[in-house]
Amino acid sequence: MVHDVSKARAVFWDIHRDLPREGPGDRDSTARALRLAEPLPPASRVLDIACGPGAQTLDLAELLPEARIEAVDFHQPFVDETKRRARGQGVDDRVKASRADMRTLGYPSGSFDLIWCEGGAYIMGFAKALRAWRPLLKPTGRLALTEAVWLSDDAPEEVRRFWSDAYPAMTSIEACRTIVRDCGYRLIGDFVLPQAAWWEYYRPKQDRLASLASRYAGDAVAERVLQQATEEIAIYRRYAAYYGYVFLAMEPQG
Repeated sequence: MVHDVSKARAVFWDIHRDLPREGPGDRDSTARALRLAEPLPPASRVLDIACGPGAQTLDLAELLPEARIEAVDFHQPFVDETKRRARGQGVDDRVKASRADMRTLGYPSGSFDLIWCEGGAYIMGFAKALRAWRPLLKPTGRLALTEAVWLSDDAPEEVRRFWSDAYPAMTSIEACRTIVRDCGYRLIGDFVLPQAAWWEYYRPKQDRLASLASRYAGDAVAERVLQQATEEIAIYRRYAAYYGYVFLAMEPQG
């Protein structure tokens, strides 16, 4: 059993190794959310939490050409990839990537003008993340993040069942807005990520799954992991109208 768990974890990371991004998103959505979060000081200090391999980190560096960005992730290979990409884009003087746990970030209070998190807050839980990160913002700071939400009250049973296992705390956009207010923020604005932003993530992942199928043929543990990842994409293809990601921009209040 321990061997199976270890093997499943290795296959999971084999799927995710070197993907362009680690969740739904695209440059246009990052830019749109950043416009919601403005105005920001020209030389803003930015914290990108759960940066993954750095896709949105590098977009932020381009969109905020004077900002200094701290990018953190718990998975060291993602940190290394973010560093590599920052060097390749010539912004490693402004982008610092390091390994850190979002639950125990050690920055002093009031450190950041902008906190960013695409697709990672669910790891802590939406409300818990909002409360934990609020002290890190300057009084005039902004927080922008994405959260998985139901877009319809009448989602079919198959997709409900899938998400009850994957993210049982998933709720509606309106409920997220209420949580934002309850956690001491003023919501500046929000929007639902377009389906194109999901396929920005899923197409490379789909290609990776196809390339791994023959390598792991006959390996029951590996085939189960590949099937789970394949089913995630199939669920979105069938039921994209019923769920998505909302991008929320907010500022501390009170």
